[in-house]
Amino acid sequence: MTFLYLSSDGMGQGDAALGRKLMASFLKELVAAGTPVDLVGCVNHGVLLTTEGSPVLEHLQALEAAGARIASCGTCLDALGLRDKLLIGEVGSMDKTIQVMATADRVLRP
Repeated sequence: MTFLYLSSDGMGQGDAALGRKLMASFLKELVAAGTPVDLVGCVNHGVLLTTEGSPVLEHLQALEAAGARIASCGTCLDALGLRDKLLIGEVGSMDKTIQVMATADRVLRP
């Protein structure tokens, strides 16, 4: 099983706008490459990718259409006031995140 772990709305450290641009490019290329992903887990600011205003929603929809489940951290959604703005996937939990990370064949983390 391949687990895509998204802990931020950007990729890398440094300039936030550049990081968001890199994340969008990463997800677009991941979809274009046909890389199989079984589960996408979003934590911390990664939940910004699955909620209202997400600039990468179409890429996540493509991953979902290809069979990936998408889960966003419930604690994170609540802390950021975004639970009611979730547009894709389900609300996940830390115990499930740990279970998936411990049993996944591959963990992708941009």
